Amino acid sequence: MLEIRWHGRGGQGAKTAALLLGEALLATGKYMQAFPEYGAERMGAPIQAFNRISDRPISLHCHVTQPDVVVVIDPTLLEAADVTEGLGPAGKLLVNTTVTPTQVRAELGIEGRHVYTVDASGIALATIKRNIPNTPMLGALAKVSGVIDLESLIEDSHKRLEKKFRAKPEVIEGNLEAMRRGYQEVRGE
Repeated sequence: MLEIRWHGRGGQGAKTAALLLGEALLATGKYMQAFPEYGAERMGAPIQAFNRISDRPISLHCHVTQPDVVVVIDPTLLEAADVTEGLGPAGKLLVNTTVTPTQVRAELGIEGRHVYTVDASGIALATIKRNIPNTPMLGALAKVSGVIDLESLIEDSHKRLEKKFRAKPEVIEGNLEAMRRGYQEVRGE
């Protein structure tokens, strides 16, 4: 089983990204869970979302405490929360930032983990004209985790986005391009 923990702020799309990933994986025949954890927080408050992915039915029903992958949508959370909590030495940390993986590693003082960065906010501003970095992070996650191939993710996400944004094809295409760019532009060590 692969477990993913998303860190973001309300309104940045962490919950939506976890759900899009879960639905895309479900379409490939995987078992999955996708759920957020937050209370009465307002837009901008820190939130977490989670994914569990397996080839077999999943019987756990709690939040993820030992993730294989941590996705940080808002880089200010690197200082505000221990985003690496429970992340093992072989774990993967994916951060939305303009700095290099080496700089993130030094800033957090971490060793023995894989660190990846992508300028998801810049990609979102260029493709959807809003700083909602969830879809570029989803594309980057597809690459660093290998849990789903990019075309399957894009195909399923297109269907889901079309239901919500049928009257706004530019939003659909912008988000799909954001996924592609996130996949292509992620860098790691």
